[in-house]
Amino acid sequence: MPVLVASDLDRTLIYSSAALALTMPDARAPRLLCVEVHESRPLSYMTEAAAQLLTDLGDSAVFVPTTTRTRKQYQRINLPGPQPAYAICANGGHLLVDGVTDHDWHAQVLARLADECAPLDEIRAHLMTSADPAWVRKHRVAEDLFAYLVVERELLPEEWVKELAAWAENRGWTVSLQGRKIYAVPKPLTKSAAVREVVRRTGAHLTLAAGDSLLDADLLLAADQGWRPGHGELADSGWNAPAISALPERGVLAGERIAREFLRAARQPI
Repeated sequence: MPVLVASDLDRTLIYSSAALALTMPDARAPRLLCVEVHESRPLSYMTEAAAQLLTDLGDSAVFVPTTTRTRKQYQRINLPGPQPAYAICANGGHLLVDGVTDHDWHAQVLARLADECAPLDEIRAHLMTSADPAWVRKHRVAEDLFAYLVVERELLPEEWVKELAAWAENRGWTVSLQGRKIYAVPKPLTKSAAVREVVRRTGAHLTLAAGDSLLDADLLLAADQGWRPGHGELADSGWNAPAISALPERGVLAGERIAREFLRAARQPI
């Protein structure tokens, strides 16, 4: 019976240049491996040590990348190790099996969203009218499932985010601020629901997870054991739970520590 490892990607396992947090002297900085290229430019990295740990993990567990990224954004990433048999994109809206969307799963997700929360058009219209163009750089809709804004973080009013969260809560949606992006996501659209489906299909007896944002909280709570880095929404708010380890590492070294913890836990005898 396999071990299943479900991990968020951005700012958990992989890091942009801005998120690396290389605070050590230059001569002691870790060697980095580029794992994502976009428009011919390197975009995301992990340490070489983390890359080896992730490769080794493929021999000990079913590794499931679990991301809020769209399928197109996910497919830009070239992770080390074997090609994952399962991947979760769009915060659980799409389950990929050998790289191909499982349409039955997606149909189930759409049915839940229609039954349990306000429509995307209503949320998008509110974002368009309430967000100030002075600090909004882009309005985006992801996979016709949720919306997000790209903002100038230093100009973003904190009160506006709180007001948006309260407004969305009453309509069955949740709000998450991650770096320069503000996400509005339907509450039934969760990573944990998709992970439970993969657990059902694989018969996994142990689930390990990691994540840094509010959108990862349900994923961590659904796991038998989980980790969060020392940065991100969850760390900033002091969020924790009994089976969750709050790591002190920040930036790309947190990603390496998480990969090491995954491998250690996956290799422990039952």
